[in-house]
Amino acid sequence: MNSGEPVCIKDLEKIAEQVMPGGAWGYYASGANDEQTKHENEEAFSSYRLHPRMLRDVSKISTETTILGQKVKTPLGIAPCALHKLAHPSGEAATSRAASQHGSIMILSTYSTTSMEKVIAQGDGSTQYWMQLYVYEQRSVSEALVRRAEKAGFKAIVLTVDAPVLGRRLVDARNRFNPPPHLRLENFMDPEVANSGYSSDLARSANETFGATFGANGDQTLSWANGISWLKQITSLPIIVKGILSAEDTQLAISHGCAGVIVSNHGGRQLDGALSTIDALPQVVEAAGDKIEVYMDGGVRKGTDIFKALALGARAVFVARPVLWGLAYKGEEGVLHALKLLQSELELAMMLAGTTCISEIDESYVYQPTNRWVRYAPSRNGKPRRLVAKL
Repeated sequence: MNSGEPVCIKDLEKIAEQVMPGGAWGYYASGANDEQTKHENEEAFSSYRLHPRMLRDVSKISTETTILGQKVKTPLGIAPCALHKLAHPSGEAATSRAASQHGSIMILSTYSTTSMEKVIAQGDGSTQYWMQLYVYEQRSVSEALVRRAEKAGFKAIVLTVDAPVLGRRLVDARNRFNPPPHLRLENFMDPEVANSGYSSDLARSANETFGATFGANGDQTLSWANGISWLKQITSLPIIVKGILSAEDTQLAISHGCAGVIVSNHGGRQLDGALSTIDALPQVVEAAGDKIEVYMDGGVRKGTDIFKALALGARAVFVARPVLWGLAYKGEEGVLHALKLLQSELELAMMLAGTTCISEIDESYVYQPTNRWVRYAPSRNGKPRRLVAKL
């Protein structure tokens, strides 16, 4: 008899689509334009094949690893995503409680519907909390968020760099999506107000706040030259750059003293036609060497996806949509269920591939597709074009 309990992330996705309002589902599930990149984030994993080894003792395995020098139980973490209360009334607080039981890393979105102080208060010390950041034209707004995160106990700042403007998401445009008026973006409220009981007239709605910040006033002048150095002046926290897809930008992150990069294309929600993150990962890892930590997100739906990303050099793998689907399914319990599904699948993949710990997982366990794309420098001054990359 079918119990109806989801047994994989795809099951959770179907349930979430059924229980969430159409506008909310569209906001979470949609990608930019034709959604080519969004779909390829998932599909590209199937182009990589596993190379398992046999007759190895896998009676004891461990997924423990270190991130920024700190031990975590697993390299599977939670990526930032806005507006968790769209999925469940408990929102980011429920996600945080599940993350604490999971024992890895939670990256909180600037556009959280629960204040950063409330979110981190749900932790028990076994989880690292990182704060995702956008930089606004009025940089004092971003500075206040950074200082507040540092005071609250967040361990790193994750600077999103792939969104100087908002990508065109056709589903949201058709739905004319705006956050419901009862939701508040509490990180943009006075902390004393946000962290106490407050009436709705004390704060602008999420819709109003979103429009007044990311929707209209992101800093489009932000650059390597004026962004990282500014951030380093206002915080001593490690800076992780999220949205990197190339070796060139990885080298710039190193030269500007960043602690890590997240290979990400914003879940396929920004530039449609960009590489899937698993396809972009190898060039980033090669450029990073041992000078900077590399993480990735995008399209991860199975434990074997995590295994493949680790084999290609990712130090940690983050998921967002599966967490939101779990949240829509059963709040905190649903988020933990999603994380447990992926964690158990990762452990199963490790055992079947003949590995017992994260450090053993390397590219010898993966067959990679070859010659899928090439990139040329244009011809100049009569000189022929030059091959600069082959993926």
